[in-house]
Amino acid sequence: MMPRRIEHDGVLIVGAGLAGLSAALAAAPRKALVLSGAPISQGCSSAWAQGGMAAALSADDSPALHAADTIAAGAGLVDPEMAALLAAEGPEAVRRLAELGAPFDRDAAGGFSQSLEAAHSRARVARVKGDQAGREIMQAVIAATMASRHVEVRAGARLRALLQDADGRVRGVVAEMDGQAVEIVAPAVVLATGGVGGLYAVTTTPAELRGEGLALAALAGARIADPEFVQFHPTAIDIGRDPAPLATEALRGEGARLINAAGEPFMARYHPDAELAPRDIVARAIHAEREAGRGAFLDARKAVGEHFPEEFPAVFAACLSGGVDPRVQPIPVAPACHYHMGGIVTDAEGRTSLPGLFAAGECASVGVHGANRLASNSLLEAAVFGTRAGRAAAAESAPAGRVLPTRLSPDLPEPALQRLRQAMSRDAGVVRDAAGLSRLLAELDALDVAYGRTLPVLAARLVADAALARRESRGAHFRRDFPLQAEAARTFITLAEGRACQAA
Repeated sequence: MMPRRIEHDGVLIVGAGLAGLSAALAAAPRKALVLSGAPISQGCSSAWAQGGMAAALSADDSPALHAADTIAAGAGLVDPEMAALLAAEGPEAVRRLAELGAPFDRDAAGGFSQSLEAAHSRARVARVKGDQAGREIMQAVIAATMASRHVEVRAGARLRALLQDADGRVRGVVAEMDGQAVEIVAPAVVLATGGVGGLYAVTTTPAELRGEGLALAALAGARIADPEFVQFHPTAIDIGRDPAPLATEALRGEGARLINAAGEPFMARYHPDAELAPRDIVARAIHAEREAGRGAFLDARKAVGEHFPEEFPAVFAACLSGGVDPRVQPIPVAPACHYHMGGIVTDAEGRTSLPGLFAAGECASVGVHGANRLASNSLLEAAVFGTRAGRAAAAESAPAGRVLPTRLSPDLPEPALQRLRQAMSRDAGVVRDAAGLSRLLAELDALDVAYGRTLPVLAARLVADAALARRESRGAHFRRDFPLQAEAARTFITLAEGRACQAA
């Protein structure tokens, strides 16, 4: 039976996080159809973000300083033009969200209250109620989206394939809706499908984010950049939950310290900036302490103490749910997959290497994160480049020509998915080496043989192939067998090439 077909004459957006909804709002007055696998406000990392949005909003800051910090954090792989653009448009993005109703914390003079986070040279992270930024920003953006006449949102629509014509132009998607495959044809498609956290056994992101948009773009022939760079947040709360709740970096900005089971602070042994060292260094330090049997805990008793319920309500609630009272107890922490710096290559307007296909947010790679994303640049990137992608996609016109039929990738059964997640955390985690990555690739080969070419396994293969090819340590990618940096070069790959390749 032929699948049902819907003809949409506007922008088709897959994903309802901040990048996707920013694209939808920016498409006006062109119609925008947003597909979301989960109910809107669920299943996206944006709503889970705690720290806030980084932007040069204070008198002692500037976009140039913000761009410089972004470039420094990216360990030689950040595109300086894209970093400058992100930083320049950051203040207006924050103000625009505030106008939509995002209740950013304010100081006595009515300006934005801003926190200091790791690797920032200024306090520039605009927060909401301490650790509520993502949730509150998304509530404001969702309200604006639902009130917009040009936007239609369809929840419960799972992306299954990209539609292309004979010239390779992306013409729409196949989505599974109510158990039926539906072809949706549109002049432009924006992928805003999030990251790869669900490929790892310990993650701070929704577990359903498994890189499937990334994998489908690769299958269609899109160019992929830097898939080996996976950021591990140092301080996931280690209470046995999946996904793991997050202890925001803002706690360390407020003075919380990392200690071992004996109560001894340890970060000064690993970096002169101690708790405010770059995320990759803090994550490896915690990993090392845990591997050595000394344990790792975030001690905020003095820094926050009795003020936890009002200053960091999400962290406080998560800790209590695991039997930890952070007012009087150190918080057990562990590194967890948090953000994917790699993704589908795009330009500043979200255009990919495939005509008709745009991407924004975590599934995209515009070049602003390099090897190690600067803290609280993720929501900013989603807002800035999601808006740009929406505007550019709205200018696309419907091409002529026949849409080709496509084959859907098989599903990966739940037991096999859990096997994959354990293998990724073991061999493509905070510390990697050739033996582990080779073992991981053999595991992925076995999964392909058993279940066919599934999207989660393909996304994992992109990460593992590039990690094995990068024979150095840089940013969030640390090779035990190659601990030093080599010449700075980004990774670019297409499936047609069959391997990862690095280019300066």
